[in-house]
Amino acid sequence: MKGTESGSATPRPAQQEHVFFFSWHKYARALLLAVLLVLVLSITLVPYPSSDQVSLKVGEPSPVQYKSPRRITFASEVQTRAARELASSQVKEVYRGPDISIAISQVRLIQNINAYITALRNDTFINNEERALLIAQLPNLTLQSSTIDTILQFSESDWYVTYQEATRVLDLVMRDEIRENQVSDAKSLIARYTSYSLSDQERSVVLDLSGALVVANTFYDAAQTDANRQAAADEVAPVLWTIQQGESIVREGEIITDLTLESLKALGIQGTEVNWQVQLGMVGVAIILVFALSYYIYCAQPLLLDRPRRELLLVLLISAFAAAARLLIPGHTLTPYIFPIAALAMFTALLLDLNLAILISGIGAVLVGYHSGGSLELVVYAFLGGIVGALAVYKMDSLLGFLRAMGYLILTNTAVIVSFRLSSQLFDTAGLVQLLISAIGNAVLAASLTFIGFAFIGRLFGIATSLQLLDLARPTHPLLRQLVVNAPGTYHHSIIISNMAERAAIVIGADSLLARVGSYYHDIGKTLHPYFFVENQGDGPNPHDQLDPKTSAEIIISHVTEGIELARKYDLPEKVVAFIPEHHGTTLVAYFYRMAVQESEADYVDESSFRYHGPKPQSKETAIVMLADSIEALVRANHPNTHEEVERLIRQIINDRLVSGQLDECDLTLRDLDKIRQAFAGVLLGIFHPRIKYPEKAKQKDSSTPPADDRMNRDEKLGQSVI
Repeated sequence: MKGTESGSATPRPAQQEHVFFFSWHKYARALLLAVLLVLVLSITLVPYPSSDQVSLKVGEPSPVQYKSPRRITFASEVQTRAARELASSQVKEVYRGPDISIAISQVRLIQNINAYITALRNDTFINNEERALLIAQLPNLTLQSSTIDTILQFSESDWYVTYQEATRVLDLVMRDEIRENQVSDAKSLIARYTSYSLSDQERSVVLDLSGALVVANTFYDAAQTDANRQAAADEVAPVLWTIQQGESIVREGEIITDLTLESLKALGIQGTEVNWQVQLGMVGVAIILVFALSYYIYCAQPLLLDRPRRELLLVLLISAFAAAARLLIPGHTLTPYIFPIAALAMFTALLLDLNLAILISGIGAVLVGYHSGGSLELVVYAFLGGIVGALAVYKMDSLLGFLRAMGYLILTNTAVIVSFRLSSQLFDTAGLVQLLISAIGNAVLAASLTFIGFAFIGRLFGIATSLQLLDLARPTHPLLRQLVVNAPGTYHHSIIISNMAERAAIVIGADSLLARVGSYYHDIGKTLHPYFFVENQGDGPNPHDQLDPKTSAEIIISHVTEGIELARKYDLPEKVVAFIPEHHGTTLVAYFYRMAVQESEADYVDESSFRYHGPKPQSKETAIVMLADSIEALVRANHPNTHEEVERLIRQIINDRLVSGQLDECDLTLRDLDKIRQAFAGVLLGIFHPRIKYPEKAKQKDSSTPPADDRMNRDEKLGQSVI
């Protein structure tokens, strides 16, 4: 509870209990609405099979024929997988080589073999049989026995020629790429490279010796091959599969394929088994969304918790759009682009708050993206559309604002669609035209829904919209007509207050339209007894002279309750009604209170009888009007002649309201108060500026005209009684 009727700074124990109860009740209500929203979002997000769906399996015959009830285009996982497998299969295997180190190693090996055989041939302590046996036992060398015998029978010159040729041929062969499955083909090249000048025996030894040392020098790179094939597969865009309306998906008795089953699932004909993990996961998503929204409201929009109808409106808006998205988007291609999710953010910006609308736009984008199969394009499409729509209708000042919002939405939707088509290189002209038409339809629907809801929902939930405020600002409104006729002085006072409040609201970023309209109606209670207020009395007798101070104070204070009754009678929005009690807060009718103290014989006069019942200003706009109302009355009563005097009076009222705690429950900062002071000074100096005193004609003074000093004192006295 923000303030007490008595206006005392410290509530009594009973009041403290009431404060606690009200606070608990406020959060209990918010928790109940949050649980309700979690329940609705869970129902719309959790996947579950319908009772009329059938269960089919790949490889089994279809019991009936299925035809497509509508045209549908979807990203086919089956076709995409096949296209990616084809692209992957067309990538050649990657081989590393030829490895020159292997060729060098083999050449060195034949050189070592030559040295070993030469040493055996020159060893006189062993015979040829022993030499042949030792040659046959050489590692990494397998020679035919006939080749070994020929080598041992060669003369030194013949062996030298043969060895040199074998080394040369081996070097030539090993320079080429030789894979593990190409060793035999490489050995067949030895005969081509061998010199024709050799004898048959020498050629035979070269073929056998070189062939025994030819090995693979190029090897298969499995890791790089797999990486290349995966890259080729990744480059394949998802394959869009289109099924025309009335097209036969599968005939009776035809074997179900993967593509058939996928098509039936996309159309919603084939049932899908949903396990509890999936359902629990989507409930978790709903809880996260609601928690993020609730935490934002708690931190950034705490006043919303004090307005149950607005809380309910927010929950109903999200629930309605979430249910509509569940019913209309899944299984369709163009419907997600037409679905007017931007209207959700536009409603929120118009009826609640712009910053809250940005967050709601994100929630709406999540809903659209989820029901459309996780499309990033649709998430961006919905999110940007919501933001642009909310910005376009915020603080709308005419019906043309809906057309302007529609145009901005069309441009945004079109830009998103074209951008994603360019990035994906999908230039299907017919499909692009259909999407652009859907984008236009989305904007038209969103703006139309917002306009229709704007006309009815705001009034139903007691929310003052900008157009409604503009209508209330018309001087032909019945209440303003009463103010002009019955209390012209109060009307003039309200006009001055409205100029001051509007200027101050602009400089601190508050709602200037609301401040102006609230100023018009803040004193409408004075229309019932206008002659009790100084601005409507003229030069006639003062009725308060015949009343005791307490009665006078009650009459002055009653204009608040009577004003609230009049406002409710004429169905003014609660935002405007709030200006009537809050512009006085819990201030004291100081003049009559001091008079009562002077006239009272007792030591104590009950202050509560001379104090407004409040509440204190709850918003920047009502606080501005409180300051403007008091300052204008004081300046009017004191008739300041200089800029410094005006500044002093303004500072006096601002300091008094600040020190007395009247501004404790609104969001004004000290910097805001300084800006308000400057704005007030600019307006008041333009109204109460010094005027040139024209010379009077020489004539006899009229004794019936009261002295100017007496009139000023009287105005000051009655002006202070109103403050």
